[in-house]
Amino acid sequence: MLFTLSTATAKTHSEERYLSLIPPCDVTQARSFRYREHLPFTRDGLWRIESGYVRTITWDDEGTISALGIWGTGEVVGHQLSTITPYQIECLTPVLVREIPLSDDCTHLLLSHLHQVETLLNVTSIKQTMVRLVKLLEWLAQRFGRLDEQGYLIDIPLTHQCISELIGATRVTVTRSLSELRRTGKIQQLCQHRILLQNFRAV
Repeated sequence: MLFTLSTATAKTHSEERYLSLIPPCDVTQARSFRYREHLPFTRDGLWRIESGYVRTITWDDEGTISALGIWGTGEVVGHQLSTITPYQIECLTPVLVREIPLSDDCTHLLLSHLHQVETLLNVTSIKQTMVRLVKLLEWLAQRFGRLDEQGYLIDIPLTHQCISELIGATRVTVTRSLSELRRTGKIQQLCQHRILLQNFRAV
């Protein structure tokens, strides 16, 4: 069985162009943050990711975390992009970011951000947990995967808990579903919580 991407999750040429553009505006000096640190609030700007991965999260009154997205090099994040409260930007790896002004020059980056939020929302609306998990892995492979001889490596340290918070499932269910995908040869789970999708075909 081949993993395939629907047109809803595939990058368009215009989006790839968006991510390659740098806004022609004054920027601040790059700042580094460690794994699990949170990016601080910026009153009038956004954080552009120079290297590494972050996730945006919120939580309910009982403390249950819901992930709102995962973001990597060339993308922008910031409290200005969400009306959700509470809202945090958490580093999944060591991260280098640069603050940029929120201006018309950032329109292309904002559109790309919006598209990825909508795509993840579409994934999390799928009823069957296994299908939801597979679609999430496809989305991550399409966005961040690196092709090697065996498939697409999702080179982001994603714990089972982190995945469960992305798709709205329990950690136990995610662990069981990943074990089934591994048993049937669909994925390999590597060190540092990385996942290799085998027989994956990006379309």
